[in-house]
Amino acid sequence: MTTQKTQPWWKFGHVWLVISGPLVVVVAGFFTLYLAVRTPDPLVTEDYYRKGIEINRTLGADRPATGSLAPAIAARNHAATGVVAEKPAAAVKP
Repeated sequence: MTTQKTQPWWKFGHVWLVISGPLVVVVAGFFTLYLAVRTPDPLVTEDYYRKGIEINRTLGADRPATGSLAPAIAARNHAATGVVAEKPAAAVKP
């Protein structure tokens, strides 16, 4: 009968494979915590609602009034021809 030499646990490769997964997650968690503390989220301005209303008005002014609310089936794709379609009869007016 042969006797085997016992080795310490840290000399087995599969032990390090099992330990490395959770260890990487813990290190990544601390790195994420560091980033969260170092760069906090910016505060929302007090007049955010008024600025949002102004942006919506600006976007609404840029849109052409004719056919902007037309259903997709009634609208025409102008990418191929470049011709603006006539206003559909059943278009919804804002």
